[in-house]
Formats: sequence, C-alpha cells, structure tokens
Amino acid sequence: MHRYRTHNCGALSLSEAGQTVRLSGWVHRVRDHGGLLFIDLRDHYGLTQIVADPDSPAFGTAETLRSEWVIRVDGTVKERDAEAVNPNLSTGNIEIFARDIEVLSEAKELPLPVFGDLDYPEEVRLKYRFLDLRREKLHNNIVLRTKVVSEMRRQMALSNFTEYSTPILTASSPEGARDFLVPSRIHAGEFYALPQAPQIYKQLLMVSGFDRYFQIAPCFRDEDPRADRLPGEFYQLDLEMSFVTQDDVLATMEPVMRDVMTTFADGKPVTETFRRIPYDEAIRKYGSDKPDLRNPIEMEEVSDHFRDSGFKVFANILASSPKNQVWAIPAKSGGSRAFCDRMNSWAQQQGQPGLGYIFWREEGGVIAGAGPLAKNIGPERTEAIREQLGLGSGDACFFVAGDPKSFASFAGAARDRAGQELGLVDEDRFELCWIVDFPFFEWNEEEKRIEFAHNPFSMPQGGMDALIEAEKGGDEALLGLKAFQYDMVCNGFEIASGGIRNHLPETMVKAFELAGLSKEVVEERFGGLYRAFQYGAPPHGGMAAGVDRVIMLLAGAKNLRDVSLFPMNQQARDLLMGAPAPPTNAQLRELNMRVIPREKD
Repeated sequence: MHRYRTHNCGALSLSEAGQTVRLSGWVHRVRDHGGLLFIDLRDHYGLTQIVADPDSPAFGTAETLRSEWVIRVDGTVKERDAEAVNPNLSTGNIEIFARDIEVLSEAKELPLPVFGDLDYPEEVRLKYRFLDLRREKLHNNIVLRTKVVSEMRRQMALSNFTEYSTPILTASSPEGARDFLVPSRIHAGEFYALPQAPQIYKQLLMVSGFDRYFQIAPCFRDEDPRADRLPGEFYQLDLEMSFVTQDDVLATMEPVMRDVMTTFADGKPVTETFRRIPYDEAIRKYGSDKPDLRNPIEMEEVSDHFRDSGFKVFANILASSPKNQVWAIPAKSGGSRAFCDRMNSWAQQQGQPGLGYIFWREEGGVIAGAGPLAKNIGPERTEAIREQLGLGSGDACFFVAGDPKSFASFAGAARDRAGQELGLVDEDRFELCWIVDFPFFEWNEEEKRIEFAHNPFSMPQGGMDALIEAEKGGDEALLGLKAFQYDMVCNGFEIASGGIRNHLPETMVKAFELAGLSKEVVEERFGGLYRAFQYGAPPHGGMAAGVDRVIMLLAGAKNLRDVSLFPMNQQARDLLMGAPAPPTNAQLRELNMRVIPREKD
C-alpha cells in the first residue's frame, strides 16, 4: 500500500464498498455525535467522510484532531445509510470506517476560517493566502483559471496559431502606464523595463515572417490598483496575425472567445454573433465604450423637445452652444416619485446638480406625464417625448443636458444605476460585443494638445492620405479621424483590445508628428520597430484579451484578487512574501546605486 494514499478524497464510490483504503488530507471539520466521531477529510479533489467509533483503535487519535491538521487514514469503505446520503458530494454515498489514523502535521489556531466562504479582512486573507486558498470557492476559482487558460491554448492551436515567448527584460515601452524598472549590474546607471505588453515584440515577429503568434503573456504596469486591474502584473492572451484586415481578426477571434466562454459558462447563454458597435454610437446610446448590453436601456437625444421650452434651465443650455444637447435615459417600470427621487439623490451624491425626470401614469384612461419637468414643458412636449421613447404608464425618463463630452460618462452611470435598481439587467448571461471605429487622436485639455487616443501603433482609417487631409483641417479634423482599433466587451467590462497596425514607416512617422513627436524621437524611442519597417513589413494586426478579467466574469467574482493565486493588496504590497522590501547595502553596491530618502511634505 502507498505510504500516503490509495485514493484521493474525491474518488471513492459504492464500487469500492468493502475495500480497505488509505486516504490523506486536511481535517475539514470534526463532529461528535454522541461518542461517534465524524471527520470530513479534504484534499484538492474533494471531501470524504471518516467515521471513528469508540471500538476503533483509531478513536483515541481521532479525539485529538483539530481543523486543518494533516492526517493519514486507513479504513474500510462502507455504504451510507439512506438517510445519511449526501447528494452534494461525489463521495456522498459512502464513508470510511477508520482503523488507523496517523497525524502527519498539526496546525496552529487559524487566523481565518477555512470552512465556509465568510468575508474576511483583506489584510488577513493576503498575509495567510495559503489558508485563504484552501477555501472552497477561491480554490475552485484557481482551478477554473488553469482550465480556462488551457482551453484558450487549445482554441488558439485549433485556429492555427503558434505560441512564442517574448522577453521579460526589455526596454521602456509607450503603453501609457509607468514602467517597472530593473537596474543593470553590468551597465551601471542603466535600466531594463519589465514589459507592459509584448506589443513591439509581436509586431517584430510578424516582420520576421511568423504568421500567427500567440502567448499567455505576463504584463507589468506600475498602475494604481482597481477592482478590474491588479497592481503590478496581469496576464493576457496576446496574439498577432499577418496579412489581415480588421474583419479578419474579428472573424478569427470571435469564435475563439465565444467557445472559451461557452465552455465555462455553466449553462448561461453566451452571445452567438457579436454586435459591432461604433465608438460614437456606444457613447451616444450607453454613455460608455464598454457598455453592459444586458441592460436594455438605450439613451436618445431629445433636444428638440426642450428647445425654446418652458423649462428654462435646459432651454438656456441649448441656446448657449450648438454643441449642447439633452439626452433622455428611459426607465421602464420606474414610474414612481419615490424611485425618481432616489435617482435624483444618487446624482447629487455623484457631484451633479441632480437629474431632471418625468414619470407617466394613467388617469381616467389617459396617460399623462408628472413631475416638475412635465409641468414646465407642457403636455404636448411631454407626450412627444413619451412617444419617441416608446414609454407608457408606470414608466419614467431621466434627462441630462450640456456638452455630451462632459456628461456622457455620468449619463452612462445613471443608465447603469437605473437598470440595476429596476432589475432590468439579466444577470444570468454573457453578452459580448465589439466596439469599433475608435478615435485615432484625442485632446489633452491639460497640455492643450493632440495626443494618441489609444494604441499609437494602430493604423488610421484611410492611412497616410487621411492624415494629410486631416492636418489641413486642423485640430477638429484630426479629432475626427478614426483608427482601425477595436475592443471586445462583455457585461460592462473590456476583456480584449486590439488593432490593425501602422506598418508603413512614413505613415508611422506622420502620425507621431501630428501627436507632437518628431521623426528623431520616433527613431530613438521605437528604433527597433521603425528599423524593421524599413525592410518589408506585412500588413498585420491582432489583439490581447485579459485572462484575469475573463476568468473573473466566468467565476462570478467581484474582484480580480479572487481569481489570482498570490495578489498584492490595494497598496501594491505582497503581504505574504513581504515585498517590496529595502535592498541590502551589498545589493546596492553591486548595482552602483544608493537610495535617496524621500523628502517629507
């Protein structure tokens, strides 16, 4: 018999009844039923019930056991009584009558419970992550993670992609976040950077003649943490393809991502055919470039109904600038003053003056609008709004006014809030779409200049001709340029981003010049890529899908820390390993460095 086990704790069934077996694992819990001890023994594979009665030679040891002790059990497999069967366990039809128990390792008093999934302070969970990972839900999330990554690799291989590994120590990149710098011992005073993404390397692979590349790539960005982005590092399904158009990339990756999601969706519907929504339309209808399409609310412009109306606040806003508009956020079933007041109060908590609203009710067989706005604009305009939005009795509508560039994100948040509050969002599905036609440039208000809106290596729609023509038209024309840039969105999260690359050196230089960077700067900062483009670069494009975000959605988790093995805390500290930590003097001497204390404020 094996020293530790003949079976794992999830393997035994009625077919082994009567056999002598050996199991090893953790004591999940011990229950005393009038002198009869029941021990739930747990390992990675499952849980098996152990029974120790006073007549067993193992009973004395069994009485000493505590939670999370590691033990070996020898015993006989027996069928459970009918009333004791546990249908929720794979081993629920059997139990082991213990003959011998060996304690392999004792456990101190636990700083957090392993049994159950009670919420616990993050500081404790991360410091004792090895215990946290024993908890069933988190343990299962990590197992799910490995399965999803394996399926991603399988799907990519089926789509004729080949996995290549790109360097970890590299040069600083222009991805937009802060780099993690690594000092060079050999080259004093110089630094490597950890890759924010394999962007340049994967493009160089296309120039090198490798047709379809992918990898599960670690990426490092010194960013402030948030719920959908871990501090320090994250992983992405990174890919690139040669001789492709935007349609080719989308058509290739849509089934890959759909099939991955469907495999692990636990029966929840997954979008069959992804909608392709232009960026401007997404902002206009949903107030976001990552809309949650499970929410049926779509915003509409209703400016004409308020122009020269009795509601002077909106009428004056519209008259003050041709850019200003009024947007409506229809809320079916929201037609109560209490709900409208709650939404108005929420808007004020967001730093807004409030949310104008109208709600409709039926009186004497006639549907009429109610609320201050309805009184100010009159019944004809109120009815015209209702007809435009397809609303009826018991429905409501909220309004925002001004320059859409200033209020679109707030309007989108109000849409999300109304959808959640009214229960309009179908939580049990995965709704995916593509957002396309992103702006190529955007305006930096702080520095009063044009800059790249997204990936600086994307191809502008129309290429060099479009850049030259837009330059003639000034900033407004440049801001109207679109890029071959696209995002994949699921349930309100961006889960992938990509683009068709600017593979022509002259077009690349022109685009950077319009963003305020000279040819010399381009050659200095992106010399490897610029030089490669001089020697025959194929048209190419690709994308990167956030592995962590995809798994977070599939697991139904609210935070990326719940799908990652050893994450940092919100202050970007690894509480388990004690990182970051001060270097020793010997390490600093080797690197020809010294630490200058930060001046106190």
